[in-house]
Amino acid sequence: MLDNLSTSAFASERDPLSEVLQDLRISGVEYGYCGLSRPWAVSVPGNAMLRVHFVISGECWLRPQGRPPLKLVKGDAALLPGGASHIVSDHPSRRARPLSDFPREEIGDHIYRLKIGQAALSAVMVCCGVDFAEPVMHPLLTLMPPALVVHAAKGMDPMLPMLLDAMADEIAEQRMGSATVLIRLGDVLITRLLRSWVEASCDDATQGWSAAIRDARIGQALAAIHREPGRPWSVEALAGVAGASRSTFSERFTALLGLSPGQYLTRWRMRRAAAWLQTERLSVAQVADRLGYESEAAFSRAFKRVVGSPPSALRRKSTATRPRP
Repeated sequence: MLDNLSTSAFASERDPLSEVLQDLRISGVEYGYCGLSRPWAVSVPGNAMLRVHFVISGECWLRPQGRPPLKLVKGDAALLPGGASHIVSDHPSRRARPLSDFPREEIGDHIYRLKIGQAALSAVMVCCGVDFAEPVMHPLLTLMPPALVVHAAKGMDPMLPMLLDAMADEIAEQRMGSATVLIRLGDVLITRLLRSWVEASCDDATQGWSAAIRDARIGQALAAIHREPGRPWSVEALAGVAGASRSTFSERFTALLGLSPGQYLTRWRMRRAAAWLQTERLSVAQVADRLGYESEAAFSRAFKRVVGSPPSALRRKSTATRPRP
């Protein structure tokens, strides 16, 4: 299969991380500016949103469910890719109250201010909840740890504080178009935060997504999958992109990501399919053809297996909710 392809077929102006991140698009963001006075502990319920906590001043503890507490200090950022339930508190053993117990001031469209306690502030945080348009979670997010921290002391991207300042200005000024500007800033913020995490974890990550994207061979294969999901990829073809034997490539890929190359490819194809069905008004048959499936039926079976519902249902739902011109 590779014999008929020129060497430029896999050339790209983008590095593997750029290829993987380019389709991570935000559809909505909720922002909270939180002033916290001791003693405090907030239980945040799990949901489908990616959650991010930035410590503007002071310090706090992030307590993901079923995992050891993580200390955050000024300048640190915590990210929960799958929106898992967690507690944020001033002490690692403080008993928490549900987030819904604390009244918050709505100061804009999906923007709120939260104040806990009357004493001097022990911590100030910006907390974000991020929604993505596609019903299939990006493979990057499914393969990341339930909670991760990017520490300022380990060389956090210097642009992140500037982006937070820009967000704070938008929240304070509430100018026309602020909601759209905040979504765009959120896109950049999340992307740069993920890059910081990959760079910061490179020295001690031996498996998982950050290790895979930095692996010289596996990273190239991931980039190829994301760049051309409709190409009739075989394990042999992907191994060729990676410059490795079939067995070595397959074993390395699975060891790093916990998925076989075929499983990862299918997940990515179904995510692209969902996006095309929702935003490009393509028919199920057109999407099946674009992704290289021999029949609409074969594509529909794969889609339902990954997403949980047939592609026709997603397309009907998207058409029904799309505003008329």
